[in-house]
Amino acid sequence: MQKDLCEILYDEQAIQKRIGELADEISKEYRGKDPILVCVLTGAIFFFTDLCKKLDFPVYPDYIIASSYAGTKSTGNLMITKDLKYNIEGRHVIIIEDIIDTGLTMYQLRHNLLMRNPASLKICVLCDKDVKKNYEVPIDYTGFNVVDKFIVGYGFDYNNKYRNLPVIGVLKPEIYAKK
Repeated sequence: MQKDLCEILYDEQAIQKRIGELADEISKEYRGKDPILVCVLTGAIFFFTDLCKKLDFPVYPDYIIASSYAGTKSTGNLMITKDLKYNIEGRHVIIIEDIIDTGLTMYQLRHNLLMRNPASLKICVLCDKDVKKNYEVPIDYTGFNVVDKFIVGYGFDYNNKYRNLPVIGVLKPEIYAKK
């Protein structure tokens, strides 16, 4: 599958190093606060799992499936197909997301979760795409700033392929231009 990449942006070692740095930062802020960590499925699962392993406080994991996309096109509306199991009212919450590009999904998800009255709500993303944001959201923890290219690997996919690559890379345009 790596043969379908035209460039590797971050290898496995760089990804794990950066996740360790994020975990240290989050651990300092949340030690003793027992936050709920919300994984936005499916893309963030690899990042979420590796991050949780590196935190030095008890982790209360929860999962949500939320998207404003159908395939590769934005619908403009947030669709939640799997909601949280925990009541987050009065709890510290950290949303763990794979990427923010236009900001729409995170803007709407953040608003949805704020309506549930958490004690605090912060956002941790693996990649912040260098594009004009249509919706500004406060990103509290960022792994990498990435170029505006079609990235895959380490949770990022194209038609549900390439998620399991241990690297983050740029997909060759001829791969996604075929469709």
